[in-house]
Amino acid sequence: MNVQMLTSGLLTTVQDSGRHGLRHLGVGNAGALDTYSLQVANLLVGNDIDAAALEITLAGPRLRLEHAARIALCGADIEVHVGELVLPCWHRIDLPAQTELAIGHCRRGARAYLAIAGGIDVPRVLGRSLRACDRITIGAAGFVDTDRIRIAPWWIDPTPDLDFDLPALACVLPGSDATSPPDALFAQAWQVSARSDRQGLRLEGTALALAGASHATDGERISEPVVPGTIQLPPDGQPIVLLADAQTHGGYPRIGHVIAADLPCLAQLRPGETLRLAPVTPAQAYAAWRGRHRRLQRIALAISSKTSA
Repeated sequence: MNVQMLTSGLLTTVQDSGRHGLRHLGVGNAGALDTYSLQVANLLVGNDIDAAALEITLAGPRLRLEHAARIALCGADIEVHVGELVLPCWHRIDLPAQTELAIGHCRRGARAYLAIAGGIDVPRVLGRSLRACDRITIGAAGFVDTDRIRIAPWWIDPTPDLDFDLPALACVLPGSDATSPPDALFAQAWQVSARSDRQGLRLEGTALALAGASHATDGERISEPVVPGTIQLPPDGQPIVLLADAQTHGGYPRIGHVIAADLPCLAQLRPGETLRLAPVTPAQAYAAWRGRHRRLQRIALAISSKTSA
């Protein structure tokens, strides 16, 4: 089964949960920025939770399904049409062969995830963004038997894990470096820079100063390990929150770390939108991660009960 890209959208890529266990070789995780939306979309269509899907940034592609397929679109609030029919997000939808799916602009949020039953069958390598005329192969398990559009009458409510209210809020663990004053990172609302990308969310606001002037004047620092969520402070005082495509090491001071449970919300921030950061303890960070994991388990059980009824 193939999907043909008729147009590419602004930035459409194939993403799964990323590469793990290769950071010692200098290879970052990559993968979906909003793992929560990716996982729910996969659950809706019956895929493995970390199967590859399309990550759509701000404006989507137009594509043709050469065979009948089951899809789900989760993440940003985005326009989706088949002809004049508007399709809902966070639903399981069966589409007949030769359906042309038009995915428009994100109304709220920045990234949506299109999962197709069977998963996207591509080599597990670092690749490029999709282009018009590309053909995507879908796994054989994705075939469905339908000659009309079927939209499941039930859906998934993405809250509280995904919330588009502004300013967004993300919780932060202490870093190995500190600002002066110590709470300066939390004392203002930060604006998302247009220079943000999959590597990092660049924030703009009143410049921060690093505690201990010697750190800034002793010459180059030794590079230290970084991971998605690490907050770096460049010389201009404007923080960068590293995201999925982040490098494995960096020389900028590390002034905090956004907890894993809040990274999907950062992936949905658009240029010009605002973000507040709040300090938490490791115990609180673990509780937030555990809470999200349990909600995903409940979603999986709820979907299973609906599809087996």
